[in-house]
Amino acid sequence: MVVAVRRIVVGVHGSLGSLQALRRAAAEARERHVPLEAVIAWVPPGGDAAERAHPAGQLRKVWRDAALGRLMAAFDEGLGGIPDDIDIKLRVERGDTGPVLVDVADQPGDLLVIGTGRRSPLSRALRRSVGRYSLAHAGCPVLAVPPSALMHEMRHGLLSWPLRSRRVPVPDVAVPQMLSD
Repeated sequence: MVVAVRRIVVGVHGSLGSLQALRRAAAEARERHVPLEAVIAWVPPGGDAAERAHPAGQLRKVWRDAALGRLMAAFDEGLGGIPDDIDIKLRVERGDTGPVLVDVADQPGDLLVIGTGRRSPLSRALRRSVGRYSLAHAGCPVLAVPPSALMHEMRHGLLSWPLRSRRVPVPDVAVPQMLSD
């Protein structure tokens, strides 16, 4: 049985992959005439265990506000601001990204949109994959948005570009001399 999409949920945290997912989710919401729910998940610095050992309500508010700021900045960077032609809800949720997204996208009519891309070996060792978690646990369809060609190029970094590009010799040009009075 195919269920119509009634809401699009997108995970956003400001990386290039999540900005690509945000752009695709906005296009899907526009095309399907459904609301878009943008979600950013946050965990206190040092993790939940450290925060439970020394709870600080004021710091919790600072961390939540910082996450909201990253979410708003992602809209500015990815879409040039919050679009007027889409019904958008912003959510800032505490927890690991994968479980938070799966919990938010819990209706049969939801479509969960996530960004994908290569991760460094260190990143893979330290953090579990949001994409793998979402695909394994979501109760709704998941749209995994691949990185753009530009993002693939950016993965190598700007410093390595001259090493990968063909070197073109620069001709010697006569530099005019400055006349002094």
